[in-house]
Parts: sequence; structure tokens; C-alpha cells
Amino acid sequence: MSIKTDSRHLYLQVIEEIKRDIQKERYREKEKLPSEFQLSKELGVSRATLREALRILEEDNVVTRKHGVGTFVNPKPIFSSGIEELNSVTSMILNSGRNPGSQYLSTELIEPMEEDRIKFSSPELQTIAQIERVRTADNEPVVFCIDKIPEGLIPLERVQEEDSIFKLLEEYSHKRIAYAVTFIEPVGYQERVYKILNCNPEQSLLLLKQMHYTAEDEAVLYSANYFRSDVFSFHVLRKRM
Repeated sequence: MSIKTDSRHLYLQVIEEIKRDIQKERYREKEKLPSEFQLSKELGVSRATLREALRILEEDNVVTRKHGVGTFVNPKPIFSSGIEELNSVTSMILNSGRNPGSQYLSTELIEPMEEDRIKFSSPELQTIAQIERVRTADNEPVVFCIDKIPEGLIPLERVQEEDSIFKLLEEYSHKRIAYAVTFIEPVGYQERVYKILNCNPEQSLLLLKQMHYTAEDEAVLYSANYFRSDVFSFHVLRKRM
């Protein structure tokens, strides 16, 4: 494709050309792109046009720009799904063709805060279990999970043996999670979480806050899951009404 003879805006042509080169593996994952001077000369565009294209590619998580160092190709996510599909983390990793696992960190029984009682629609809630785990894909840490569940719904001693809390709920309490209300937030650097997930401080995370319900609208599980954005991506299917 000749960028100069294409009728679209130049920066859109540059975006498409760089994506094509990444797809053809001319530029490989985690590899540094040529300098702005080299790229702009090769593509026949101004550095201002190139910078606008790189800015958009960074917003789309295709590349990462490091000030004073250069621009690098981001790894492709191993799992991409519509956020309307409710799957356990275990299922997500299995569906990606990788082997799921867990690194158990802690379980403690705590007194719920007022916001916990509101989440679970239970003003009389006395004790909840807070479980912290790292979920792995082929032994690589990819998700940091904080789960909260009313005491007694699952056998806490089984948490270290069973990866899926969904499965424990069904087996022990006969409660099947039917749906969840989810909020997604981009997360900047948090020392403990980034250290647990072995993340580059400049890498972003996706925080999914989810309240899980049974078909009878009973709130049974709250999860705050920190997903590595280089491993997971989510999209939403929107229909015109």
C-alpha cells in the first residue's frame, strides 16, 4: 500500500501499516520499533503524523511508549471475551488453551464493613471470609484475586485444593452463580499487586469488581480481580434498541 496515494487521513494509514507489520511479525512482541526518525522516513510521513498514530496505537494497547527509550510492541492477549459472558477465571484460562493454577496467599475471617453488608444486601451479616490468591496460566501469574464470601457457604480448607470458587459453591452449598454485576476500572501502579503479578510498573491492569448472584438474586460472592492487560482483554457487545 502506498500511503501517499491513499485518500484517508495519513495517521490512519500509518496505524494500519504498523499493525500489518506486527501481524506479519516484522515487528515481534516485546520488540522495539525503529526510531521515530526512521519510521517517519520509511513511511513517508511527518513525525507529527507518526506520533499521532503511535498515540492511538498506545491507547489501543498495541504498543507501549517509554519516554527516552522507545516504542515497544505489546504481547497479544491470550484471552479475549465479551464481558457479557460470565466465566470463572479458571474457565477463561482453560479456554485460552493454557493450564490454570492457583498460588494461595491467605484466607481470613473478618468483620464486614458497612459497604460489605450493603453489597450482600444483609444488614445482619456478621462474618465474611476474605480469600487472596494469584491465578496462573502455565505457571505464570496473570490475575490477582480478592474474593469475599459469607462464612459457611464454602469449606475454607478446600480453597487451597480447588481453583474454582464457583465449583465449591455448587458442590457445598448447592448455589449456582447465574449472573454478576461488573464494574471495570483501569488501574495504575500499586506496589503490592504489581510485585505479585511480576508486572512492569508502566504496564496497566484491568480491575473487575464483580458482585455475583444466584438465579434467585441472592448475593453470594464479591470479587475484585486484577487482570494483566497484556494477557486478558475484554469487549462488550452493544445492540441498538
